[in-house]
Amino acid sequence: MTEAEPKVTLDLARAHGLTAEEYDRIIRILGREPTFTELGLFSALWSEHCAYKHSKVFLRRLPTRAPHVLQGPGENAGIVDLGGGLALVLKMESHNHPSFIEPFQGAATGVGGILRDIFTMGARPIATLDSLRFGDPADPKTRYLIGGVVSGISWYNNCFGVPNVGGEVVFAPEYQGNPLVNVMCVGLVRQDRIFRARAEGVGNPVFYVGAKTGRDGIHGATMASAVFEEGAEERRPTVQVGDPFTEKLLLEACLEAMATGGVVGIQDMGAAGLACCSAEMPARAGTGMEVDLTRVPRRETGMTPYEIMLSESQERMLLVVARGREEEVRKIFAKWELEAVEIGRVTDDGALRVTMEGRLVAEVPVRALTEDAPVYDKPTARPGWLDALEAFDPLCLPEPSDYERSLLEILAAPSVASKQWVYRQYDHQVGINTLVLPGSDAAVLRIKGTAKAIALTTDGNGRYVFLDPYQGGALAVAEAARNLACSGARPLAVTDCLNFGSPERPEILWQFAEAIRGIADACRLLEIPVVSGNVSFYNETQGQAILPTPVIGMAGLLEDAGWRTTQWFKNEGDRIALIGPEAVSLGGSEYLGVIHGRLAGRLATLDLRLERDVQSACRGAIEAGLVSSAHDVAEGGVAVALAEACVSGPGEIGAEVALPSAGRADLTLFGEGASRIVVSIPAKAQRHFEGLMQEWGAPWRFIGTVGGDRFTLKVGGSVVVSLSLDQIAHAWRTGFERYVS
Repeated sequence: MTEAEPKVTLDLARAHGLTAEEYDRIIRILGREPTFTELGLFSALWSEHCAYKHSKVFLRRLPTRAPHVLQGPGENAGIVDLGGGLALVLKMESHNHPSFIEPFQGAATGVGGILRDIFTMGARPIATLDSLRFGDPADPKTRYLIGGVVSGISWYNNCFGVPNVGGEVVFAPEYQGNPLVNVMCVGLVRQDRIFRARAEGVGNPVFYVGAKTGRDGIHGATMASAVFEEGAEERRPTVQVGDPFTEKLLLEACLEAMATGGVVGIQDMGAAGLACCSAEMPARAGTGMEVDLTRVPRRETGMTPYEIMLSESQERMLLVVARGREEEVRKIFAKWELEAVEIGRVTDDGALRVTMEGRLVAEVPVRALTEDAPVYDKPTARPGWLDALEAFDPLCLPEPSDYERSLLEILAAPSVASKQWVYRQYDHQVGINTLVLPGSDAAVLRIKGTAKAIALTTDGNGRYVFLDPYQGGALAVAEAARNLACSGARPLAVTDCLNFGSPERPEILWQFAEAIRGIADACRLLEIPVVSGNVSFYNETQGQAILPTPVIGMAGLLEDAGWRTTQWFKNEGDRIALIGPEAVSLGGSEYLGVIHGRLAGRLATLDLRLERDVQSACRGAIEAGLVSSAHDVAEGGVAVALAEACVSGPGEIGAEVALPSAGRADLTLFGEGASRIVVSIPAKAQRHFEGLMQEWGAPWRFIGTVGGDRFTLKVGGSVVVSLSLDQIAHAWRTGFERYVS
């Protein structure tokens, strides 16, 4: 027998993260005080992590439809048509709070959760990417977090057998108390094998499959919906423990069961565990569900109904099975040495009814837990301190006395330097589909059995969003799409992970609303739908919020895998061209942060129509076979992009470049702005390239030549940088590793 549940009071409800108004609303819905298990259901399902109660009003602005979208937001993952009967499934999630408390398991179970989101749709995962943010890299705590997070991601991916093909690692003081761990996953599915998380068919049995339930992860969803205060590390019991080998068995068993036609609906027991899927699945289908917790497989004794419902133990699924197919499903899971236990059935009364040992412990309308959860439209306010930051003119700072030293410092900055230390710990070739490995603007994977390939990237710049949330949000979309264009791909869809501080602060909610507006406008003009995503609020510790960080995950399609292009120079004598506008700014730039220690100024203006034209011109030149390399000009400006193109490939090759003066050499070399791409063109293709650029109408100019063993930059006719490739390579290759080795 389980121990008696405590009596529910307002104080207990508040301790569960509910407000007094929300508690009163629960009483009105039920017509009585909730049981302790019911309180747990409401606290989890009404948490920010599950209900999106502060973000829904803004998320509705995002464009989510297009002719090729097969599934938009609202399911475990989004799906887009690849043609030929195939579809791509994609989703991004965060595991920020758990990774701060226990970096190895926090990051590992973040990978496990996103993998399950993909294969619950019927897809086989083919790749993951991770987008990471940390504080001061010189701080021992940061080094501990980096080591744990990277090891956790590596361990789960490598053991499960899915390649990690890309991502980003960024450092800023604002992430010191709250690192970000965002993971994106994509999978392939036949369009006639897509599954959804719906409890359809009254009378159909409900099956629990996968690992046994323990006490790990209880209150995980509510923990992710609260800020951290002192002593956050003491919350280790709320962090789940992962087992990638069980997850691999679960993948194979689920896909085999799905292929039989005996599975009606399926959902991962992720955030809020059994509570979430037993409410959301019937809510989507307009049905109800009965669950008998006595039948739930457990690995700990004396678990209460509350604990069983809210446990976030990993590697578990809830299946709705067609009546008469029960034994068939059981045999499949037994073959893979996994539990498959019938714990309930689908009902027609719209209620979630939970019993244990013959006792009713919860009876709640499923809509009350899901569609009818509170939605808030709280006030937003632009912070007054932005005025001084916007008014700051970076050109009032002294010009560097040594541009070579400044370039080397920026190349060695941990946010800019090579992340080889990270990705060499990952297996990025398992499955033998990876055509472009980590280290270029985008990863590229073949689609076996076709001539096609997909390109994948993640992008986001918290500095930009901090200074101008609207433009920063739009720039994140633009840069992700530009990275795909540099690889030769046409963007298909966005999945996002929106990381912000507490939405209960008007200035944070303003940042969020403006960033969403920028993302929406950019996606709309570039014609890229948002098909899935995640909101992560309350990323702050002791009142210090992170930089507002919307991370854009984007997938694109190459109709011919042979078009794939990488960022590094390849051939002596190739001409170097810069496609895009002259306008740049030092506001919010990497140069301003690294050399002057400032985060201020105005961003360069983003013209989304020009962005579209520049990307189309680059992609057109690639498809015409005119381009040897293409590299997005982003953090660090054109000087960093050119230096990376010299040393980031399998071999090193020099370049001689002459740039027109923008008034000051630091603005010309290190100024950052949108819509700029460095390409290299074989001399024999020069005339064809010139004609194509004229046809597209995007601004461009030749700026130099590939070759030699030095990197030379002229500004306004004067040489300001002349460095050996060894100097550049050493700064770029060791800048990150010196902090973590």
